[in-house]
Amino acid sequence: MQIDLSGKVALVTGGNSGLGEGIARGLAASGAKVAVNYVTHPETAEALVGSLKAKGGQAVAVLADVSDPAAVAAMFGQVDQQLGPVDILVNNAGIDGGRQLAWESDIGSWQRVISINLVGPYLCAREALQRMVGRKSGVIVNITSVHERIAWSGYSAYTASKAGVSMLTQTLAQEAAPYGVRVVAVAPGAIRTPINQNVWSDPAGLKDLLTKIPLGRIGEVEDIAQMVVFLASDQASYVTATTVYVDGGMTDYPDFSHGG
Repeated sequence: MQIDLSGKVALVTGGNSGLGEGIARGLAASGAKVAVNYVTHPETAEALVGSLKAKGGQAVAVLADVSDPAAVAAMFGQVDQQLGPVDILVNNAGIDGGRQLAWESDIGSWQRVISINLVGPYLCAREALQRMVGRKSGVIVNITSVHERIAWSGYSAYTASKAGVSMLTQTLAQEAAPYGVRVVAVAPGAIRTPINQNVWSDPAGLKDLLTKIPLGRIGEVEDIAQMVVFLASDQASYVTATTVYVDGGMTDYPDFSHGG
């Protein structure tokens, strides 16, 4: 299936590394003009933009802390000027916050995860929808996690934020559907990225991880990028208000294959 996003403007938050980088590359390869959002490591954002331009694409790097309303508004204004109004928003920026049992957690750290992972997608979606609703066209793809469904001890802020983004997705989709705008979520499982290299690069850690994945392999960034590109395209024009799990079956609870 050939997906053509020519003429579309895409903004990928947290787009300068890991999943975000892969998604940005996938969108650009399908013809979209791509704005790569970053909050740290501007050099990696600029390197990615340079790489996309070298392949004939149009791309810009845009600085913004997605939890800051003024910064988000300024970012969308910059994209408007440099590429045009956003047609595709991918809310990818997020952090896990580090492991803290709830009764031992630091309130500030807990709130920071919520601010970036949940408030950030809301702020970016708000700006995007202000542009999309009037044009009666647009797609928002929120990156959640299998942990919107699966509990994860020590990461209550992370799981709460991802579950929150799932319901935010459904509510925004309901609000935006009469205007021809779709809102969907993609929930990755275990994906091979630098952030979890300590697990997949360790033989014992990888062996344990694979027991949680029925398909028997860790996911690759391209697995997520390809799904995002598809959902952002007209081929998925009847898909909205749902989460697509790209997890190798992790949410199928493989331990139960041996009995309840």
